[in-house]
Amino acid sequence: MTTLDLDDLPPRLAKVLAGLTDGDELLLVQGGAVVTRLAIAAARSEVTAEPAADADMEEILEHFKTMIEEEF
Repeated sequence: MTTLDLDDLPPRLAKVLAGLTDGDELLLVQGGAVVTRLAIAAARSEVTAEPAADADMEEILEHFKTMIEEEF
C-alpha cells in the first residue's frame, strides 16, 4: 500500500483529497489524458480474530504446561 502524507502536498490538492468521501471519484489527468480514476470507498473496520474454542484453548494450555514442565 502506498501512503501519501497530505502535509507534503500543495494546500489546494490536500484540501481536495481531504474532502473526498465514500462514493466520490477522483479523476487524475495529465496533458489532457486520463491517467487513472480512483473511487473512494468507506474505510474498513478492523477485523478481530475470533476467540479460540474452549477445546482448542485447553489443548494450548496443556501443551504450554508440558513445555514448562520439560524445561524445568
